[in-house]
Amino acid sequence: MSLPHAILTALLEKPSSGLELTRRFDRSIGYFWSATHQQIYRELGRLESDGLIRALPTAQPVRGQKKSYEVLPAGRAELARWTSAPQDPKPVRDVLLLRLRAAAVVGTEGIEADLHRHLALHQGQLAEYLEIEKRDFGPGSNSAQDRIRHLVLRAGIDLETFWIQWLTHALDAFDDLPAPEEPDVRR
Repeated sequence: MSLPHAILTALLEKPSSGLELTRRFDRSIGYFWSATHQQIYRELGRLESDGLIRALPTAQPVRGQKKSYEVLPAGRAELARWTSAPQDPKPVRDVLLLRLRAAAVVGTEGIEADLHRHLALHQGQLAEYLEIEKRDFGPGSNSAQDRIRHLVLRAGIDLETFWIQWLTHALDAFDDLPAPEEPDVRR
């Protein structure tokens, strides 16, 4: 149920077309809540039919012209309701952790190289987040909105830092693993 709320948030920040929304998802919201272009367009249609957003009027409707959307009062009320409602944390579902658990049973071939790859990806993401922090949250960005947006970015920075530390620890543990046992072929 969170995608419509992510879209409402983005539209309240700035009325946008579907294409502009997908670009904004790719550049900001997508760091913590991803959606395909098709999902965004489908959800825009639902939000409009539910009376939560509307297409902004254009001077002359032209076939194929992109529509820009704005949030209606009912959409703002829905977003406020959702924001204030309690929600439990979600359990971790990470395929890498599941693959490691399976590797304990079937063997670790290939997994160490993927741990190195994941480490590099998380290091790259952390560098990107730190650059965003430096660019967008320097002196003078002290409004309540900026401080809350910075909290979201800090969550990303802290998560990437966690993954880098954990992956480094996991790779150190792989260095200390005993050699794999030879399979018993007598069976």
